[in-house]
Amino acid sequence: MGDITTADVLRVLTPIWAAKTETARKVRQRIAMAMDWAVAQGFREDNPAGKAVSLALPKMPKVGSHQRALPHGDVATAIRTVWASEASRVVKLSTEFLILTATRSGQVRGATWDEVDLESRTWTIPAVRLKALRDHRIPLSGRAMAILDVAMVLDGASGLVFPSPVKGGQISDMTYSKMLRDLGIPCVPHGFWSSFRDFASEMTDAPREVAEAVLAHKLGDATELAYARSDLFERRRKFMQEWADYLCGQQSVAEMVEKALGAVAGGE
Repeated sequence: MGDITTADVLRVLTPIWAAKTETARKVRQRIAMAMDWAVAQGFREDNPAGKAVSLALPKMPKVGSHQRALPHGDVATAIRTVWASEASRVVKLSTEFLILTATRSGQVRGATWDEVDLESRTWTIPAVRLKALRDHRIPLSGRAMAILDVAMVLDGASGLVFPSPVKGGQISDMTYSKMLRDLGIPCVPHGFWSSFRDFASEMTDAPREVAEAVLAHKLGDATELAYARSDLFERRRKFMQEWADYLCGQQSVAEMVEKALGAVAGGE
């Protein structure tokens, strides 16, 4: 390790610096960590992946930090496209549920029936699944409840709300991304968060803290958070119904249920 020079590090990073920016960044980070250890152990006095490399390499191209998302006015069309596709019924149901609840795909894929209270129309994601300090309660719109009614027919031994049609476990984490790509829908699953947030800002008078509470985001500094203990649940319930109405309007829930149950009966 004491023999490695900045020139050696440059020979590794230069070919991939512009073409594979994220990989290059990670490679440099790993080398730098190893060299920091070598310095701490007394094997060398400097880090050859440190400042000198930064000066020698060209400026790294900026990697977009935003997920591809649809304008909120295009989300309803995307939902209809999914329903008209050849995707399995459980993927169609869970995709719309993902959009309606403004959650992450991993949270929907891992949703279990014991997290759902049908009587109070609430889905509670445990803190452990969110890597958060508290559970996240989600008020369910009428449309989301209709999807759950259909999903009950699909329920298997796993206890998952949306079990994989292949193995009965969780749906693959790449299923939604691949489906959207194959259907020509220019967004990623997490991009629907952005669509929802833009809808909240442009189409409703919901306060910012309500919209952020829907996404389980924290607002303010530690002092403010200590006093803001409410999750604004009842205000969010009205807001989530507005989102569902905006996406589906009076689009027949019965028609959606009939189509999904027909697919079940037909063994799709």
